[in-house]
Amino acid sequence: MEKTELKQRFEEIFGRPSEAEFFSPGRINLIGEHTDYNGGHVFPCAITLGTYGAAAKRDDQTLHFYSENFADEGIIEVPLADLHFDKADKWTNYPKGMIHFLKKAGHKIDTGMDVYVNGNIPNGSGLSSSASLELLMGVIAQHLFDLDLERLDLVKIGMKTENDFIGVNSGIMDQFAVGMGQANKAILLDTNTLKYDLVPLDLKDNVIVIMNTNKRRELADSKYNERRSECETALEELNTKLAAKSLGALDEQTFDEYSYLIADEDRLKRARHAVWENQRTLQAREALQAEDLEKFGRLVNASHVSLEHDYEVTGKELDTLAHTAWQQPGVLGARMTGAGFGGCGIAIVNKADVEAFKENVGKVYEEKIGYAPAFYIAEIADGTKKL
Repeated sequence: MEKTELKQRFEEIFGRPSEAEFFSPGRINLIGEHTDYNGGHVFPCAITLGTYGAAAKRDDQTLHFYSENFADEGIIEVPLADLHFDKADKWTNYPKGMIHFLKKAGHKIDTGMDVYVNGNIPNGSGLSSSASLELLMGVIAQHLFDLDLERLDLVKIGMKTENDFIGVNSGIMDQFAVGMGQANKAILLDTNTLKYDLVPLDLKDNVIVIMNTNKRRELADSKYNERRSECETALEELNTKLAAKSLGALDEQTFDEYSYLIADEDRLKRARHAVWENQRTLQAREALQAEDLEKFGRLVNASHVSLEHDYEVTGKELDTLAHTAWQQPGVLGARMTGAGFGGCGIAIVNKADVEAFKENVGKVYEEKIGYAPAFYIAEIADGTKKL
């Protein structure tokens, strides 16, 4: 979406010009899934699918939100003085949460705003439309009210919004990727310490194809919180003999030797995924730096196998996409990405094979599932910014 179009739509909706325009990306995670709340490493990057915004201050105490994606809901009005979660306010709970926690942290947001939003991340696709919207609102507020904030502060407030306002116990990966991303780089993030490396993503003749199951996933209602508590219990069991801060702090060998302490098969499988996936993620960085794309692809495949069999968060839609992708020519690797239970997968595919890949995988998926998937080429973008 062009800046001129953003300005024009803002003026059509609110009857006055906007003060500034913004873009906030979505994200994919190359590898390191369900490790962020287990104290492990993740390897995400920001993508050019995302959320555009335009905004202007008001001279009263009301927030006016309008989303092109929910146009039939019109302008949603919220009083600045009363920012609490309200199901009736639908998508605006994300920006409301950001403003609530910015104010709580002592930042001066003393007037209302008109905020226009237009996103091209498919809803419920698992490409972090919520983190994209949270960081968009954070950067809008930072710009309009000249707030003195580090980007990491906004990332943490985004996570706080997700956890304490929306009520989803997710880790920090999504907001970190959206807020800190850089074009053509992936972020290797240690979620325990928040230390990170920007790793150049040179895939040679290959591109990342996002495969959308077109099956929505609702995170708060999914088994996300259940998986998290299974991992926490497994860590407590291991810590009857160990003193590990998190599952991500353990290597495969240590985990193997002490796995007898975990009394339940499901918990053993969940914890095994968290430990091994963390190790795979570190190996994936090494493979990329050594330009060993074939090994990188095999690690991506292994991640899906572990998510399917040990963490059990894939489902037939994502399995069909990944398993079919593995059989196609020119594919280095494929797996589900995001929380699972629907949403998207990614495949690393040779540019020359992309069209045949889409056709073949699409055909098998439609035959098995009954409706078509969607495919997009993911380009790696900068984090949330003013246009």
